[in-house]
Amino acid sequence: QVQFVESGGGLVQPGGSLRLSCAASGFDFSDSNMYWFRQPPGKGLEEVAGINWNGNIRNYADSVQGRSSISMDNSKEALYLQMDRLQLEDTAMYYCTNKATGGSWGQGTQVTVSS
Repeated sequence: QVQFVESGGGLVQPGGSLRLSCAASGFDFSDSNMYWFRQPPGKGLEEVAGINWNGNIRNYADSVQGRSSISMDNSKEALYLQMDRLQLEDTAMYYCTNKATGGSWGQGTQVTVSS
């Protein structure tokens, strides 16, 4: 079965950095486009970043453009999101996914930006 295990979140002050990780399994990771989503408290899901199957195309939401970097490691079937200069508005539960039909979400990893 398809599984996503997110980690790396935590409490950080504005201006700080975090590196989120996602361990994926149950599908052909090396042939899959991968994405990071987030859900702020009381709000809907927002696509934060995406990377295509071979890593040559990457895109970011305007809200994180210039402050984030998505990457993958095929040998580990892992997806990463480096987030720098974090802002209060970045507070959310972060999820990774391949957007596959019939897929499910992992537990997510919480990012809290607070003074």
